[in-house]
Amino acid sequence: MFTDKKHLFFDLDHTIWDFDKNAEETLQELYKKYKFQQLFNSSSPDRFIEAYTLNNHRLWNLYHHGQIDKTTLRHLRFADTFSQLGVDPNLFPTAFENDYLEICPTKTNLFPHAHETLTYLKGKYQMHLISNGFKEACEKKLAHSNLYQYFENIVISELIGINKPDPRIFQHALQLGIAHKDQSLMIGDNIDADVRGAINAGIDAIYFNPNQVEKPADIHYMIKDLAELQEIL
Repeated sequence: MFTDKKHLFFDLDHTIWDFDKNAEETLQELYKKYKFQQLFNSSSPDRFIEAYTLNNHRLWNLYHHGQIDKTTLRHLRFADTFSQLGVDPNLFPTAFENDYLEICPTKTNLFPHAHETLTYLKGKYQMHLISNGFKEACEKKLAHSNLYQYFENIVISELIGINKPDPRIFQHALQLGIAHKDQSLMIGDNIDADVRGAINAGIDAIYFNPNQVEKPADIHYMIKDLAELQEIL
């Protein structure tokens, strides 16, 4: 199926690094540390984490398309969560967010078979990473999870000023990796930013869908587990 491919381009968050699981662990710790059970009248952080997760996904989608900036994203994901749960967002402690930004990227939960699959692919392909994440967070994630070893080139959108799905970030990654688009393949979880973004740049793409949501008709290739890449590549 992909016998002509020589270069693989991976997304990081929600594809290799399990963002939601790592965020949940961090928020559970900080919910107790900052005694949020008193603010939200609940000893369980579940409602807070659920609201935060939905807000975070929504705001990242806006960030992908340049509709908000980094500062706005980081502020609103907690401010909106407070408001939705009926608490004055002005009561949100700045130190909470600072702790979150410091701790979360050091978490090391990856999707199942991540290291195993990346090790297998590293022996067969030129490997690259394209992330819309922020520089300092991406670098911590890669270092703490021992992921640098797999990738020859790492493209972080914040550093070049272009986000996926803009075709220019894919073109930049191709040039950096000395890769031809016909010999390249993108793997990512975000249908818009990763998959359609790559396709619009002339690159084949595989949709990583661990939550097994319904696949759009225009998406041709999909996996539910990273280990499937060992079977098809």
